[in-house]
Amino acid sequence: MQTYATKGTCSRQILFDVIDGKVYNVKFIGGCLGNLQGIARLVEGRDIGSVVFPNADLKIFIDADQTTRAQRRLDDYIKQGVKVDAPVSSE
Repeated sequence: MQTYATKGTCSRQILFDVIDGKVYNVKFIGGCLGNLQGIARLVEGRDIGSVVFPNADLKIFIDADQTTRAQRRLDDYIKQGVKVDAPVSSE
């Protein structure tokens, strides 16, 4: 679990996990619960570079085709223990 101490916001801390470069399990300590729950759901599963370091001077993105991205997302869900049905390929 990573911890980020906020400045100038109503929450005191943001707790989150980083799994394969993506943000998960976002929790805010203090602040306006309703708004922060919405923000937590919005950033869940997003790339850490766009969520945690949006103003970084250098960002590196790895591009992949749709099948590869779908497999990575499935792998992420499996690691999180999310039950998913994977489509069967006709190949």
